[in-house]
Amino acid sequence: MKPPSKAGLTLVAALLAGGALIAPAIGQQSPESLLPPGFNSSPPAPATQPGAAAPAPGAPATATPTPLLPDAASAPGLELSLDGPENVTEAEPLPPPEELPPAARRAFDRVGLDSGYGAQAFGEVDGRYLATLMRLVQTPIASRWAEIMLRRMLIAPTPAPAGEGQADWVADRAALLLRLGEADAARSLVQSVDVENFSPRLRRVAVQTALATSDPAGLCPLPDGAETIGGQPIWPMVRAMCASLSGDIATANASIGRAPPGDPIDHALAERIVTAGGGGRRSVTVDWTAVDALTDWRFGLATALNVVIPQALLEAAPAWFQGWLARAPMLAAADRIAPARAAAVLGSVSSSELVDLYSRVMDEAGDVDTESPAGRLRAAYRGDDDAARLGAMHALWDKGVGDAEPSERERYASLLVTARAAAGIAPSADREEDYVRLLGSMFSAGLDLQANRWAELIGGASGDAADRSWAMIAVGAPRPGLTIDAKRVRAIAKAAGDDGRHHAAMLVAALAALGRLPSADAAKIAQDLGTPLGGQSGYGRALDRAVTANQPGTVAMLVATGLQTPTWSGVAPADFFRMIGALRAVGLEGEARMIAAEAMTRLS
Repeated sequence: MKPPSKAGLTLVAALLAGGALIAPAIGQQSPESLLPPGFNSSPPAPATQPGAAAPAPGAPATATPTPLLPDAASAPGLELSLDGPENVTEAEPLPPPEELPPAARRAFDRVGLDSGYGAQAFGEVDGRYLATLMRLVQTPIASRWAEIMLRRMLIAPTPAPAGEGQADWVADRAALLLRLGEADAARSLVQSVDVENFSPRLRRVAVQTALATSDPAGLCPLPDGAETIGGQPIWPMVRAMCASLSGDIATANASIGRAPPGDPIDHALAERIVTAGGGGRRSVTVDWTAVDALTDWRFGLATALNVVIPQALLEAAPAWFQGWLARAPMLAAADRIAPARAAAVLGSVSSSELVDLYSRVMDEAGDVDTESPAGRLRAAYRGDDDAARLGAMHALWDKGVGDAEPSERERYASLLVTARAAAGIAPSADREEDYVRLLGSMFSAGLDLQANRWAELIGGASGDAADRSWAMIAVGAPRPGLTIDAKRVRAIAKAAGDDGRHHAAMLVAALAALGRLPSADAAKIAQDLGTPLGGQSGYGRALDRAVTANQPGTVAMLVATGLQTPTWSGVAPADFFRMIGALRAVGLEGEARMIAAEAMTRLS
């Protein structure tokens, strides 16, 4: 990813000048700020034009008009250098031939798929402000549920905000979806726009999307551009691949040429696509030996060819590649299990999809190996009784992929895959050692009503397992079937000790933000824990403005901005309090509860 240009930094400074987004001040013992560089500095005094009226308190921030961030910043991971101007807008339309009659052209004013959050999710916020937020969100973010919420916001059919062109609005949303691992959702957005309406930025994101979905044929309808990889233009290779895929072997052979000196693999992969389509004049070997990084081009062509990508390259690549790999259509189900587990924790694969994938592994194997992960999962769902099903769940919970001790993310993936099996276990005091994992498993897939069946039992229990389970139900259930009061919260905080201080502070923050613990009690307990929830910050003010303007989409974007860390231990309780409160205030209480329950599950 190229560093932000001078123009991009100017825009960030402009946003800061308006008080749009500044990291909260956090004590030395608290998690560090998770916001992008430059967002935690003191804002300069805003420049005011002579005679201009001051903005009203609570009014949405409006950035000073400045050039947009460079296109490369919108999708880190695609190692294509751009030879054209960095700051392009829709003022530079593309000139593709018209292929559709007017009656066949699709509406372009609101591009999207799921209108669950409404067309006005982003309200009247300045488009340059949203675009900057989108391009600065670095993934993975801490919360699986926050990613799910953000995906639904991004695919909603919302109009382009002021200052953002229609095509660029689609491009920015699709680019962020790609970084979230949501390649299919990004493709659906891009393919909802007729090619003749593409802006230069949307065309570039369309290239990334075709590669992320292992679909070289998706490059064929796009007009040529100035992209290069490894110093060579990609479009002669693209046109050769497309000619071969369409049966024009002569054009394919004439266009593909030979790899330039120093190209370790990029041209070879394109040649293999040409060969797969019936063209090619020679045998081509794909050798990863000299490759030191995985790029979108290498990923897209290799997975389309079912060429195995070295594990070392995958492990060193950004997290979103796991989401893309989980859905690569040419791979066998068994080869997709590990990336699908990783993608499920990120939020781009659902619990049901993960279970279905395990079922496909069993189908492909042709028999039931009761000691395999797929066989154990079958037993977890279909065992003779609760004891048998729990025994199978333990075998999954206690073992990750391979023989190594499972990491926190692997443990959470195992909770996801057993969610509906856990929901089938009858509440029993005999299951005390399993309280935390059973409830965590249910909440991981949003089964809050099923989890709440355990409330009465857990409300009267004591001990560490009961305290952690109580915390999940207290923040996650729609109407918790247990008593929530300051006495129980103080007891949990005291029992947690120094090691559990962060978990206890996050519990207090969530309960207070959800309105389930009186503000005075929450403030006192948080102060005693050394993690006060009050105080003003630029980040909090940005959330307040979005709440005042009733902009759930902007709130979701700001929450993702504040959760830019791969682990929950990096999230500050004061920030968490503002996030959960803002989500609840704009009507997203269900999402707020699931995010809070996830924090209670995953914090040790």
